[in-house]
Amino acid sequence: MTRATKIVATLGPASSSPEVLERMIRAGVDVVRLNFSHGTAQDHIDRAALVRSTARAAGRQVAIMADLQGPKIRVGKFENGKIELIPGTPFLLDADRTELGNEEVVGLDYKELPRDVKPGDVLLLNDGLLVLTVDVVRGSVVHTTVKIGGILSNNKGINKQGGGLTAPALTAKDMDDIKTAMSFQCEYLAISFPKNATDMEMARQLANVAGEPYRHKPALIAKIERVEAIPNLENILRASDGIMVARGDLAIEVGNAAVPALQKRMIKMAREMDKVSITATQMMESMIVNPVPTRAEVSDVANAVLDGTDAVMLSAESAAGRYPVETIEQMATIVVEAERHEFDSLDTDFTGRQFGRIDQSIAMGALFTAYHLGCKAIVALTESGSTALWMSRHQIKTPIFALTSKEFSLRRMCLYRNVQPLLMPNFDDRDSALSAAEKLLVEQGVLKPGDTYAITCGEPMGYPGGTNMLKVCRVG
Repeated sequence: MTRATKIVATLGPASSSPEVLERMIRAGVDVVRLNFSHGTAQDHIDRAALVRSTARAAGRQVAIMADLQGPKIRVGKFENGKIELIPGTPFLLDADRTELGNEEVVGLDYKELPRDVKPGDVLLLNDGLLVLTVDVVRGSVVHTTVKIGGILSNNKGINKQGGGLTAPALTAKDMDDIKTAMSFQCEYLAISFPKNATDMEMARQLANVAGEPYRHKPALIAKIERVEAIPNLENILRASDGIMVARGDLAIEVGNAAVPALQKRMIKMAREMDKVSITATQMMESMIVNPVPTRAEVSDVANAVLDGTDAVMLSAESAAGRYPVETIEQMATIVVEAERHEFDSLDTDFTGRQFGRIDQSIAMGALFTAYHLGCKAIVALTESGSTALWMSRHQIKTPIFALTSKEFSLRRMCLYRNVQPLLMPNFDDRDSALSAAEKLLVEQGVLKPGDTYAITCGEPMGYPGGTNMLKVCRVG
């Protein structure tokens, strides 16, 4: 495997045909994101089935991430579809309005806005391109003055600078969507706008209940996009399996200049807490309409890789752009080039570290041994994927191959940095399993005679969390 950092691509009108999707998967997509802000439940079920069948046809493992919409904090619709806001003019946001909007007033999808704002607050519309200052709140009407104007069209989003909107992370629609996502057993469930660990715990409980008929429990990704989430990052991470650095809404709430440092902090914290991280929003934005990225976008993707993110994500670029396949190819090329300049930091990582679990100690021992012996590969026989996850939290150029008989574990590991998951039959005895693992990796072209590799497994075989053996082998 030549690329450690994974690629997440959003499915949409530009990428929903089997032909385009297969080309995208062959170009390097590891995780397909289904955006529940658009489409019906049946649309998502059909697209999930398409992903599964197309991945099989392409001979690659691909995970599915269902991304919940979260609360709709948006303006209503206009008589003519859009208006122009003029700087210095008044504009009303009316939570009770049922008629279409005009140049003076518009309704709100989010009825609690009048209770959440006060004079002096700044509201940012349409991803921060338009700015309103709150003058006064009278009943259901928020009276504002346009500070930065421009075109405002139907259903554009509203953010409050500095945060403070009380909308719950999980809406009634999200709860229904969780049931839909569990019906096709998505590997990852992304939760929009969580403010604290309780939001994530509630989502997990709902997902586990909805997944029970399928004996399925998804991994949860917390999308960090609210200012209230920042002081609660550690607790949110503890309640999650990973985070998404959702730079769009987050930038609007905290300010664009604060985001790069927050990105680095979040990725570092995720690695230290054995969680995965995804860096998202506008990574290759210009490729929605252009066949090549800007130099700034190249630097952005490369810096996320150098920060240690598990994955970089495409949104509109792959969902609605003109060049979905080319965007993935360009992103993969940037990632590989950035990884060439990474430094192994394994010895530093282990300084002062203590491991309380046998399986985690074995995983760390495999990394240390492979690093200092110059092994060709690290191989983990794993049921749940935990051993591979722990290994992937440390920067090492030696590729990690995770072998499992569980298809769900196989696809979940598609998001782990520097981990190549492979399906292998289950074996009852250790020697048969070790022999089969070596044979598989030789057949895959990973190992050849004379190569040294480190391999971990559990004895007795077949128990999640039971990794207790490390062996260094040479291919005969």
